[in-house]
Amino acid sequence: MLQNKPVSLSDTINECGDPSGCFVEGAERRLTLSQLVWGSSIDGRGEQLRGRSVVVLVADQLTAASVMLELDGIARRMVLCPPDLPLEYLPSVIAASEAEAIISDRGPMGPEALPLLVLEPSISKLNRQVCDRGAQCETEWILLTSGTSGPPKLVQHNLSSLSGAIKRGSNSSKKIVWSTFYDIRRYGGLQIFLRAALTGTSLVLSSATEPPAAFLARAGASGVTHISGTPSHWRRALMSPAAKLLDPEYVRLSGEIADQGILNQLRSTFPKARLAHAFASTEAGVAFEVGDEIAGFPAVALEQTAEVEMKVVDGSLRIRSARTASRYLGEAGLRPIRDPEGFVDTSDVVELREGRYQFLGRRDGVINVGGSKVHPEEIEAVINRHPRVEMSRVRTKKNPITGAIVVADVALKVAVERGSPEARALQHDILLFCRESLASWKIPGAIYFVPSLAVAETGKLVRRDA
Repeated sequence: MLQNKPVSLSDTINECGDPSGCFVEGAERRLTLSQLVWGSSIDGRGEQLRGRSVVVLVADQLTAASVMLELDGIARRMVLCPPDLPLEYLPSVIAASEAEAIISDRGPMGPEALPLLVLEPSISKLNRQVCDRGAQCETEWILLTSGTSGPPKLVQHNLSSLSGAIKRGSNSSKKIVWSTFYDIRRYGGLQIFLRAALTGTSLVLSSATEPPAAFLARAGASGVTHISGTPSHWRRALMSPAAKLLDPEYVRLSGEIADQGILNQLRSTFPKARLAHAFASTEAGVAFEVGDEIAGFPAVALEQTAEVEMKVVDGSLRIRSARTASRYLGEAGLRPIRDPEGFVDTSDVVELREGRYQFLGRRDGVINVGGSKVHPEEIEAVINRHPRVEMSRVRTKKNPITGAIVVADVALKVAVERGSPEARALQHDILLFCRESLASWKIPGAIYFVPSLAVAETGKLVRRDA
């Protein structure tokens, strides 16, 4: 019996239509998708990487896109490292992925990286590919998780699992330009890159070195119609006057809990846009999208979501689908991604309220206050609904009686003078706001006004306890 011939990302793009009709734009350069599909940023040396496990560690997203297209179907395994990966974790990534080569623009990797084949990519050397681009294997796409500490876990996907939620084909009848605050080496950003590439639409990439206002201005000037990011991405973006330069038709949130506060802010800022928040994770893949502009998701979604099976066990959302990653690599591989029934435990805690599941937070992020469990995200969702609040972060503070109390750092839309009567009155008002919706042990013991809150490269709120 003949086995199905492997199909690469480049092959699939060409089957979907003419890739010269759309562009991929970085902070400093714009190329047609056709240039990326048929070009080489490693001087056509892909043949040297055929059948190898290759680590990709480059700073520029456009270069990364070129390398992905060049390696898929040629490399046995492609490890996509986000640009903020600490070099101290590189040896563990190399070991877990059994890397045989590394593509990097960081110069020599040091003696610990030898005897790896090191290739330095350059988008300026983007030439027509000279080696055989025929797919001879199904490349493993390896993504790194965004853990809070320690080396990241390596999660194995393939092109099929990554693109399972994307309806392929050309959108030539309607001009769509995608953009995302995410980096395309992370799951959320990779979804948008693949969505644009496989539907024949253009894509505007962000840059870690580009100020948010500059990115928003560039996205607006490039005619972005569809844009995605985490709620924290959006809160930070909406603080900039440059957000008014966008006129999107579709705004998508994922990666964090989309509370009612941010949904309301987006509706006010982009009155013509269709808003949606999606649930996905690196391990479980894309599960569902909610388009009714209400936080949480309808209970009927558990039974009525096509191609995805979901259930809630012990308060935790579990997912089974063909979009799920196959395994972890390295030592983490000793722990299976799926349970014996094939479900992924997302560790996201949900609670059913009047026919709708509300996300409370991560199971591993719960705070114990005098024996009662508190999810920081649940309190933040309430605080963020206050009309004068831009965003908030709930954390613990040591207490000699309860062991810990919760306090909230709050960034305001318009700052107030610390210690002023206005500040004290506003702190009191926010606490009253919390008392209307939260149990007594969940009410913050103090409200601290801060000028801003840190957002990690993943687009998620940085959480630290005091």
